[in-house]
Amino acid sequence: MVLSHTANDTMGMRISRSIGWHYQEINRDSSLYFHEQELALARKLHLKLWEADALDQAGWVLSQLKNYSLSLQYFLDAIKIAENSDCEKNIWQIILFAKDKKTATARLTVLGFIYNDMSQLYKAVGNDEKELSSLYQSLKIGKGINNYTMLSTVSVNLAEQYLKINNQDSAIYYAQQAIDYMENTGFKTYKGYAFTILGYAYLKENNYDLAKQNFEKSVFQNQKQDNRTALPYSYLCLADLFRISGKPDSSIYYTKKALADYRNVGLSAEVNNCYDSLYSLYKLTGNNDSAFHYIQLYKNLNDSLNKADKEKINEYQNVGFNEKIKTQELQSEQTRRENNIRTYILLAGIAVFMLIAFLLYKNNRNRKKANELLQKQKEEIEIQKRNAEGTLAELKAAQSQLIQSEKMASLGELTAGIAHEIQNPLNFVNNFSEVSNELIDEMNEELKKGDIEEAKAISSDIKQNLEKINHHGKRADAIVKGMLQHSRSSTATKEPTDINKLADEYLRLAYHGLRAKDKSFNATMKTDFDESIGNINIIPQDIGRVILNLITNAFYVVNEKKKSPHPLKGGEPYEPTVTVTTKKLGSPQTGGDGGKVEISVKDNGNGIPKKVLDKIFQPFFTTKPTGQGTGLGLSLSYDIVKAHGGELKVETKENEGSTFIIQLPIV
Repeated sequence: MVLSHTANDTMGMRISRSIGWHYQEINRDSSLYFHEQELALARKLHLKLWEADALDQAGWVLSQLKNYSLSLQYFLDAIKIAENSDCEKNIWQIILFAKDKKTATARLTVLGFIYNDMSQLYKAVGNDEKELSSLYQSLKIGKGINNYTMLSTVSVNLAEQYLKINNQDSAIYYAQQAIDYMENTGFKTYKGYAFTILGYAYLKENNYDLAKQNFEKSVFQNQKQDNRTALPYSYLCLADLFRISGKPDSSIYYTKKALADYRNVGLSAEVNNCYDSLYSLYKLTGNNDSAFHYIQLYKNLNDSLNKADKEKINEYQNVGFNEKIKTQELQSEQTRRENNIRTYILLAGIAVFMLIAFLLYKNNRNRKKANELLQKQKEEIEIQKRNAEGTLAELKAAQSQLIQSEKMASLGELTAGIAHEIQNPLNFVNNFSEVSNELIDEMNEELKKGDIEEAKAISSDIKQNLEKINHHGKRADAIVKGMLQHSRSSTATKEPTDINKLADEYLRLAYHGLRAKDKSFNATMKTDFDESIGNINIIPQDIGRVILNLITNAFYVVNEKKKSPHPLKGGEPYEPTVTVTTKKLGSPQTGGDGGKVEISVKDNGNGIPKKVLDKIFQPFFTTKPTGQGTGLGLSLSYDIVKAHGGELKVETKENEGSTFIIQLPIV
């Protein structure tokens, strides 16, 4: 209960929303918990638009968790709030919903996302008509307020729907639109899924080359964005491609990768679909034992899933039924009220004719208003009833789960190192704070004695301590900002960067990170930095990830060599050593390479065997044991360096070690 101690409810509400967003594609149970926290605080603070947003976020997560009945109720409640202009009053932090800070824009932004998210509930229950209707409502709102983030998400969902009905041209159009919108907004969570749709559209047109290119792009983007519910689907797409093109072994390989990922996040329906696919593939290859194994797994899990699905269907349909009962009760109550009014008017009319005429006139007016209100309520209920209609069809295996992307993997490697680095300034802050408290006590004693000069001297010491506290606090702040900069998506903007400082920082952080994971790990770190380099224009987050990847790999290989039996060299025990060097190569006029900077990471491990040397920069190739590497680190590093106009190469000698060399242009 981290948020239970948050003094400021509004900040607690915003923090809950941010954490809920973070977990939506990682851990949906946690995401639901924090969006429910956001909802409770919004209601407590009477912030209606925030309440609608919280209902929308929680409703989407519930639909992905297959709690369709509660998801539908949340969406209906959210629409009821967001369609009412009263929620434009008292909007806290309006900039989160509308960059132009207009209340109408903020309300329409929330409403548009509600319709988009609600379409995914209709997709899950097989109501294609309602899904398209909701998507086009969201598309209309997004175009009206020029919200590219909304348009990118809606376009992805429209592309998927058109692909489902075999309209490849429309699917390709909307998928490409989504990618273009994402490039403009920086919101790229579902960019990988857009490439998946493009790949399937080309696959249906038998264009295997374009299909493969887009499926591989989808794998890369889903890992980069840490979209854990989309990556396994990308693997299944590659599996389909290889199955269709007559490569069942490759198809089995990618299907098993998807199965492992689905098991990790507990997506039972998707796991069962993988069982079914593996049964068909093994049967195709004549491996009857494996085929029998997977068909048994499929049957066992399928029985439990069917039972759960029936219960969810009944719950979903009961929501619509309950809405209908509420309507009938309102109509019955209104009828009873009108009958009572008529009775009272007739009794009063016996005594006074004029009063009867007046009351009849008044009654007619009331009845007209009541009928108008009833008609409006009936129309609203009819809309809700239409939105609740439909039956649950066979659930598609379109959900996906993502293994950790290379960027976030490197952030995990940094975490322990950052903790070590930040501990020193925090210790200084604590120590100087304690000393300052003691000095304040001494100063008060001197003031009581009347010794003003001594008190001034003590206050001077306190001031120096405060300056030291401020200095070390800023150091800790710089470390945290560096961590956030590493985790943030690249801005694609180059900036002047001290490459020596960058390399040294990642060397230390990588070392302490590995030490925190394995206390027995130890290695000698050597550096040789050319101070004449100065600053060079690079994207520091990207080049930092390259350096971190190379250093982490170097520590890994020397540690592996230390663990394995090896002969003593010259009678001396093996000492794991990693050396990081930078140097300025100079201009062509001085015999250099045209004004370049070279960063090298050298290890004294076992080196790289010649038989795999040509493959190390290929995507998904790894020499590490299963589960310890994605095979994307060097491939992504190669692409990043190439995008900077540079070169990444390797020099190696078996049993002696390897040197990875980065060459970057200075200008």
